[in-house]
Amino acid sequence: MLKYVNNNIKGQCFRGTLKVYALCLFVLLCMPHSASGGEELRVAVAANFITPFNEISAMFEKTTGIHVEPVFSSTGKLYAQIIEGAPYDVFLSADEKRPLELNRKGLSGKPFVYARGMVVLWTANKDLCRGSDWKAVVTGAQTKKIAIANVETAPYGTAAMVALKDAKLWDGIQDKLVFPQDIAQAFQYAFTGSVDAGFCALSSALSEQGKTGCYLEVEGAPEIVQAASVLNRSTDKSAAEKFAAFLLSREAGAVKGRYGYR
Repeated sequence: MLKYVNNNIKGQCFRGTLKVYALCLFVLLCMPHSASGGEELRVAVAANFITPFNEISAMFEKTTGIHVEPVFSSTGKLYAQIIEGAPYDVFLSADEKRPLELNRKGLSGKPFVYARGMVVLWTANKDLCRGSDWKAVVTGAQTKKIAIANVETAPYGTAAMVALKDAKLWDGIQDKLVFPQDIAQAFQYAFTGSVDAGFCALSSALSEQGKTGCYLEVEGAPEIVQAASVLNRSTDKSAAEKFAAFLLSREAGAVKGRYGYR
C-alpha cells in the first residue's frame, strides 16, 4: 500500500507545474527508498523511451541489484525540473541540446548519445496506410484530428513540426492539430481513438500496442539524436555511472534495436 501511495504522490508531483513540483520536492526527498533496502537510482526519462527503458532497467537491476525508479515526461519538462533542483541521478533526454546545456551549467557530466530515433505517423485505422503516404493522410478529409507532442518541450513534436513546415502543410492543418504534452501521450491519443492519427516515436509503433495499428515514415523529419548524462547532484555517482555504461552495453543495444533505435 505504501508503494502505491508513494508512486501516486510522485506522479502528481512530476506531472504538475514547477510551483507544484517545488512544494512536493521535500516530500519526495523524505520518502523511503525501495523495499529491498538496496541502492536506488532516480532517472528522468524522455517519454519516447518508456518501453525500452523498462526492459533495460529491469535487466540492469537483475544484474546489479540496483533499483531504478524512473520518471517519464517530455524532455523540456524534465530539464526544467532538473534546473529547479529535482533529485535525479541520471537524465535521458530526447535531444542533445539540453544535456549539453546542463553540462555547460555545471549540473552534469559529459553527455553521451544513447539512442537515435525517428518520427512516424501512427493510426489505429489500417485503411489509412494503404496506398498512401503521411502527407496524404494528414491532409485527407477522413483525418479530422491529429496528435502532435508539444513542439516547445518535446523534441519528437518539434521534429514533426519541421517536417510539416518543410512540406508546407503546417499552416493548413492547424485546425486538425491536438497538442498533448509528450510523445507517449500523442501515441495514446491515437491508440484510444481520441484522434485519427498521431505523430509518434517509431518505438511506440513497434510496441505491442503499436502493432495493432499501422504507421507511415515521415520523410523530412530530422533524426532524433538522444543524449544522456549523469547529474552532478547524484547521491550515488558510482551506481549512476554503472547505469550509464549499461545503456551502451550489447544487452541494452539489443532492446533498443527491437524498438527501432540505432
